[in-house]
Amino acid sequence: MSSIFGMSHNWTLIVWTLIAIAFLIVFIAKFKWNPFVTLLLSALLLGFLTGMKSMDIIDSVTKGLGGTLGTIAIVIGLGTMLGKMMAESGGAEQIATTLVNRFGEKRVHWAMMIVGFIVGIPVFFEVGVILLIPIIFTVARKTKMSLLQIGIPILAGLSTVHGLVPPHPAPMIAIDAYQANLGKTILYSLIVGIPTAIVAGPLFGKWIGRRIQVEPPAELAEQFSSSSTRKLPGFGITLLTILMPVILMLIGSIASIVDPDASSGFTLFCEFIGNEIIALLISVVFSFFSLGFARGFTKEQISKFTSECLAPTATIILIIGGGGAFKQVLINSGVGDAIAQIATSAHINIILFAWFVAALIRVATGSATVAMTTTAGIVAPVLALSPAANVELVVLATGAGSLVLSHVNDAGFWMVKEFFNMSVPQTLKSWTVMETLLSIVALIIILVLSLVV
Repeated sequence: MSSIFGMSHNWTLIVWTLIAIAFLIVFIAKFKWNPFVTLLLSALLLGFLTGMKSMDIIDSVTKGLGGTLGTIAIVIGLGTMLGKMMAESGGAEQIATTLVNRFGEKRVHWAMMIVGFIVGIPVFFEVGVILLIPIIFTVARKTKMSLLQIGIPILAGLSTVHGLVPPHPAPMIAIDAYQANLGKTILYSLIVGIPTAIVAGPLFGKWIGRRIQVEPPAELAEQFSSSSTRKLPGFGITLLTILMPVILMLIGSIASIVDPDASSGFTLFCEFIGNEIIALLISVVFSFFSLGFARGFTKEQISKFTSECLAPTATIILIIGGGGAFKQVLINSGVGDAIAQIATSAHINIILFAWFVAALIRVATGSATVAMTTTAGIVAPVLALSPAANVELVVLATGAGSLVLSHVNDAGFWMVKEFFNMSVPQTLKSWTVMETLLSIVALIIILVLSLVV
């Protein structure tokens, strides 16, 4: 113990963080405490261990919880309504049936990866999960395949795009900070991202799906299952409905790239409708007509669908908020800065350096976007002193590092855990391993690519 207290302040912070995370894992996995309560207790424990003032800890917890749920709560609410409309109308079943017929049951998990990759381009990970979870449940039910064998490829597609592929907002942060070429970054991101998603998606999903058998949460599975025997909606209108938020967000992203200063009213309008909340709101209202009234539902039925579907999401929202509280204490206690200072003292390859810094901040804060943003600020000055470095590959290395080792302080971890009805150990063995595979495979491909370009 004396040797621990004899360490530098930075290493002491890291030790306290490891203790808090161990407390969190043990109490949830072994003692079966409620994850929301345990996350709040772990946040308080870490705050006291790192020497934060009591009122600062409370402030961090409330701001972290509120800040995390500010957007995500709305996204989950609207996304769940859209999923419910797809389920009740038979739209999810239509997409599932079409994919199974086109690809065959043995190859449907490849179709799932493609869907995740395409849908994930302009949307944040959480939005993509909300949009696609009804399809995952429906395809798994129709094919009798493991839920993870269907779900992991979609998650891999979404996560790969989140970390690597512009115009997703996260890679755009690093592109702007490093002054990278957008066109080259998109080209390299596809060269790196597609094989990475294949390894961590269909290949790993098939392997882990045989070893971890889970069933979707009963309430969610029931509400995302079509109980109607009426004729299914057309594949085209169903696809348009689910892709509408994706299309609107993509329009917003393209407008921001073409006119970054938002100098025209048209650009401002595109950015407005491309905001994830507005895009989902427009799509939900559109679904009331395309999958509601057009399918013969009454206004009373549609109101009933969109009200009853929200109850099962309450637990998920609270747990994600608890993860946000824990993350904020990690940041405000100085853990993120401590990791950055330790990382900057290492003299390594700039690509490895960017990946390593992003990975450390990701592990500490649980947020890929925070890791990307913070790392960009740390690496940009170093990159300016390395004129021979391939800037675009450093962008991708930063993105790859921001995906690694998602665990209990990541809102995405809890979202996947709850939607797939897994225990904490099962989520670590499936989701966390998948994210780490994505990160490491991408890094290897980036390093190989750096020898050529």
